[in-house]
Amino acid sequence: MTTEPESLLVFPCEFPIKAMGKTSAAFEAQIISIMRRHVPDLDETAITCRPSQGGNYLAITVTVQATSRAQLDAIYQDLTACKDVLMAL
Repeated sequence: MTTEPESLLVFPCEFPIKAMGKTSAAFEAQIISIMRRHVPDLDETAITCRPSQGGNYLAITVTVQATSRAQLDAIYQDLTACKDVLMAL
């Protein structure tokens, strides 16, 4: 008998997702587009951007109202499939 491991998260919940890549307006637009596919009612105030010290890289954090583990898994799959995303946390 196999069972799904229990999640430590209780849905719905706020969940921060971070994507890092080379600094560009296109990178920021890509991340927001990916997030909107999974969270159509994404609020602009949920998005924060932080450049690296040298300005070469950009960390974008989006805090979403996650509804399920499947939703979070799908977001991470799309982020990691994006060639411009160097890291997704």
